[in-house]
Amino acid sequence: MSARTTASAVTPATPPRRRTTRTTRLGLVAAATVTFSFALTTAAFAHVEVEADKAQALARNVTLTVTSEAENASAGFTSVRIVLPEGIAPADVSLAEGPKGWKLKPAADGYSVSGPKLANGTDAVHKIRIKQLPDAEELAFKAVETYSDGKVSRWIELPTGGEEPEQPAPVLELKAAAPGAKPLSPSSRSSPTTNPNQSATASASPSTEKPSASESTASQEPSAEAAEKNDDDSSSSGLLIGVIVVALLAAGGGTWWLLRRRATA
Repeated sequence: MSARTTASAVTPATPPRRRTTRTTRLGLVAAATVTFSFALTTAAFAHVEVEADKAQALARNVTLTVTSEAENASAGFTSVRIVLPEGIAPADVSLAEGPKGWKLKPAADGYSVSGPKLANGTDAVHKIRIKQLPDAEELAFKAVETYSDGKVSRWIELPTGGEEPEQPAPVLELKAAAPGAKPLSPSSRSSPTTNPNQSATASASPSTEKPSASESTASQEPSAEAAEKNDDDSSSSGLLIGVIVVALLAAGGGTWWLLRRRATA
């Protein structure tokens, strides 16, 4: 009994060197995991970036730089679609600079810039000029990127519940408005800025001017098709009335002839 106890008591423990090596390996693995996670997080936030030369609320004639980082090694960018935040009208945006051959096309809720395919791995960088920024603390510019192979990347998610999304939309933080800064009147904001780089102009906004007397009269006059239809209806009505009158006369004449014949008999 004592021999067994003595043997178990002198059993050699794990050498300190092996413990140190195991601890070092675990530390390296943990460090690598943290580094890899940080790299993924950094890449996720860097896919689309938005910068402004005047990042201030109610600032006018602001140049915005939008950078779409290439993530497709086998295809190049062909277009970038931007959904404008509330307070910026598509008519207030013009293309200041972009890839060679790319044009700007306004949309109902934003704009798109597109053109010849960029080289694989080349970032798509374009600049727009905005008439005035709205009075806000931050602006989100949702972006949709399209590659030449048909792949589409959507960076349109906004933070919810304090958690960062996997495909976040680029956000521009603004400073407080300068003292005395005021928003432009709606009439001033409705007219688009003319720019030769634009492939199409925004659709004209409804005019606030009252129509002239001639325009009002013209708008009240019936069209040629309506007038022709009215003439046809009048002719049909007249023909129907004539048929009814002839029928009544024929019926009256027949009744008179029958009564006269009976009287003669």
